[in-house]
Amino acid sequence: MTLPTPPSLTHLPTALSVEGAVSIVIEEGIPIFRASQSVQDQIATLLDKQADIKLTTEEASELDRYVEIDDYLSFVNRTIRNLYLTQLPTSA
Repeated sequence: MTLPTPPSLTHLPTALSVEGAVSIVIEEGIPIFRASQSVQDQIATLLDKQADIKLTTEEASELDRYVEIDDYLSFVNRTIRNLYLTQLPTSA
């Protein structure tokens, strides 16, 4: 089985605090990684501002990095879910 190539992460947003930035929840017995509520709030703030006025270069860069992180977490979650589903016993 060939695993897909993960998205590349080069930098984290400066506003992203390392501790508490990602939470883990269990859905249908599978651990799912999510951005913490504070990170989600920061993303919402940037998106709201982007809708109203143009973001500064730093804000646009920060938002781009959050998008990269979201892509990466989505990849990790899909990979974990797919591995879990392939390990389930099949009904005979």
